[in-house]
Amino acid sequence: MKTSSSAIFTVLAGASLLTGCASHDDGRIVNPRQPGPAIGTAVGGATGAVVGNVAGAVAGVGQGFVSQANKSFDNDRRVVRTWRTETTSDGRTIQVPVEIEVDKDGRPIGEPRVGTR
Repeated sequence: MKTSSSAIFTVLAGASLLTGCASHDDGRIVNPRQPGPAIGTAVGGATGAVVGNVAGAVAGVGQGFVSQANKSFDNDRRVVRTWRTETTSDGRTIQVPVEIEVDKDGRPIGEPRVGTR
């Protein structure tokens, strides 16, 4: 995905315009220990926590759905090759490859088959 530098600059500039700074050492006119500001701070904190948790839950469910949907399209073959020693009819000893297809956890899927070199 190619993005131009002007598009990135536009996004960053827009984000900086929409963000704010929180500073509590700016000599407030309102005393935060009074009931009004204290209730407002408590309600704002609770609302922010609930909204943040709901957004996190939605994002988590979406990512879980996507990861499970992608598993059905995983067509990576994982093959473990071992070598078996055999003796030919004329008395020679040779190494024969044996391939075993395994799943992502290393458990065999099918029957071992004699591989080719």
